[in-house]
Amino acid sequence: MATKNSNRIVVPEAKAAMEQFKMQAASEVGVNLQNGYNGDLTSRQAGSIGGQMVKKMIEKYENDLSAK
Repeated sequence: MATKNSNRIVVPEAKAAMEQFKMQAASEVGVNLQNGYNGDLTSRQAGSIGGQMVKKMIEKYENDLSAK
């Protein structure tokens, strides 16, 4: 059975910015992320990067809401 990959960028033009955002989030949580394949990361490391990205996105959204 084929799996569906839901990790897709909705706006393809944003791909480079999202990669930079991911690298910045990794740096902030102390994970050494390489360009390309990072299959050697632990689940904890990958989760901390994703969590940091979500935290930053929520902060931006809250700031945008308060600016209205």
